[in-house]
Parts: sequence; structure tokens; C-alpha cells
Amino acid sequence: MDEDDGGHRQSRLFTTDDGEFDEKRARANALPVEDGEVVRVDDLEDYQTYIEGRGIYDERNRVNDLTGKEWKYATKSVIAEGYPPAIGHDLRSEHGGQKPPRLCAELIGRFSKAGDTVLDPFAGVGGTLLGASLCEHEGTGCREAIGFERTRRWVEIYETVLKRENDERAERGEPPLASQEMRHGDCAELIETLEASVDLLLTDVPYWNMDELEQTRNEAATRESSLGAFDDGEGAGRARAKDGWLADMRAKFDQFADAVTPGGYVVVFIGDMYRGGSYEFLSADLARTLEAVPSFTLKSNLVWYDPTKDLHVYGYPFSFVPSMVHQNVLVFRVGE
Repeated sequence: MDEDDGGHRQSRLFTTDDGEFDEKRARANALPVEDGEVVRVDDLEDYQTYIEGRGIYDERNRVNDLTGKEWKYATKSVIAEGYPPAIGHDLRSEHGGQKPPRLCAELIGRFSKAGDTVLDPFAGVGGTLLGASLCEHEGTGCREAIGFERTRRWVEIYETVLKRENDERAERGEPPLASQEMRHGDCAELIETLEASVDLLLTDVPYWNMDELEQTRNEAATRESSLGAFDDGEGAGRARAKDGWLADMRAKFDQFADAVTPGGYVVVFIGDMYRGGSYEFLSADLARTLEAVPSFTLKSNLVWYDPTKDLHVYGYPFSFVPSMVHQNVLVFRVGE
């Protein structure tokens, strides 16, 4: 028997008479198989590590802690997932733009590494903060998160949801979610007091007063709130309102840019809208606006498609009006 151990001995054990690797024998003897291929552990480079059930991790990975197998899935441009209500959803739903914490955790896992710091300057009810805490318990490693939120009610909801969730986890004998730092105040002021640099900025940008509208389960009222005009006027008035919002976003992200570590990512949720009888490509408008921030490079537009979202009959039978079942996720990288 060869004195070498590990993959070297296994390689020789499963070699045919003509020196070829015998995949059939390797499978029969429980060598690791990934995506239908046997992993020849002895052939890995010094910077590669095989992680059982996850695939091969490359230690040169500066973006995240994903293996190549996980990376391949994470680069899909569409996230087709309807995240079930969880973690205080009944309370968080008071905020009209709250995002599922597990979706936030997935994005944090794609664009940061364990131990990194995540900032959400428009934190709302804390979906990003809860997502960062979930990472510790779902295999991608602990992150520190900081949130800025100007509405006291949303800060209180985050704190209440976290306490309630941890009480329930304690009853189940599960470890608690880490409490993240939620700062109450205006992001334009708070960003100037931020001492530490951040590795990932993940946020859902506000527009007009949509994030302050209380969601309603009345279908007619929901349609009215979703399909109203940008402001009380039409035409030029609507355009001015949108231009003002874009200018405000540009100014704020100019401030945020200095806080992000060079090479870090800025990930922004933004939904397109059908308003005032026309489709508004807010994602494209915002992408072009934020590309003008000197250090930002637009790297991707991901689409979160929620197959569980309710459909309504809009416009029938006279005009085609879309039912929005997706959100855009703009991905920028900060210049090195």
C-alpha cells in the first residue's frame, strides 16, 4: 500500500491499467462528486479547498465566501423566489417597502465576506440588519450591520421584531440573532459621523412618501396607492418631481461613496412603476444617475421575481397595464 495519504493514495487506487482515472470506481468508493464530476482532491491547487456539500473554495476570492459551485448559482440574473412571511412580518408590513430579511441575507452573502460591515442608509424596519444577523446562522458567517432611519416608528418596529424573534428562538432552544446598530436620524447627517468604513452598502431607496404609506389589504385602495401619479399634477409637474428625486439620490450617494471601502459593492433595490398612464423605468433612470457618482461602476442589474405576488386585473379590456411582480437590484462597485 502506498504510504502517501489522502487524495494522493485515492488517486492511485482509482487509476486504470493505462493510467486513466477510473470515475466509476471512484464513485463506488465515495469520492466527492460535484455537478456530476468526481473531485480529485489531490489535483487541487494550494489556494483551493474542497468543502463537503458546498464544492471547491478558492482562497483568492475577494468578493465573498462562496465556492465555485455556489458562485455559479449566485450569478443568475433572476432571483425567482417568493420568501414566506417570517421574522415579525406582521409588524414590518406597516412599512410599504420592507424587504424579506432572508433575501437581504442572500445578497449579503453574495457581495461581502464573513466579518465585513454592512451599511443601510435607508434602513426602514431593518430588513438588511436582520439579514446580516441571519448570515451568522445560515452558513455564510457573521456580519456587522449599521442602519440609518429617520422615522422613529420604523426604528421601534425593528427593535420590537428583534426582541420577539429572539424570545421565540429561545423557546425553541436556538441561538439568538445578533442585535445590529440602528441609528435614528437623517442619513445625510449620520453618514458624516460614521467612523468605520463599510464593505457593502445594501439599501432600498425611498421615493416620495411611498415608504411611509401604510399597506392596506383593501384591493381598490392598494391599486390607488400603487398607480397614482408622481405628484398631484401631470406632465411637466410629474417630470420635475422625478428629476428632483433623482437629484436627491445623486447627492446622497455622493456622500455615501466615501464610506465604502474601495472594491466594495453598493446594492440598491428599486422598482419600476406604472404611473399616470405610462411606464416609468425608474431602475434605468436611477442606474444612469448613480453611474455619474465618480467612483461607481454599474456591474449588474439583478431581478427579484416574486412568483407569490398577488395579481390584479389592471386596464382590462381597454389597455394593457402591467402587474408588477419584480424588483430591480442595481449592483455597483466602488473604484479601487
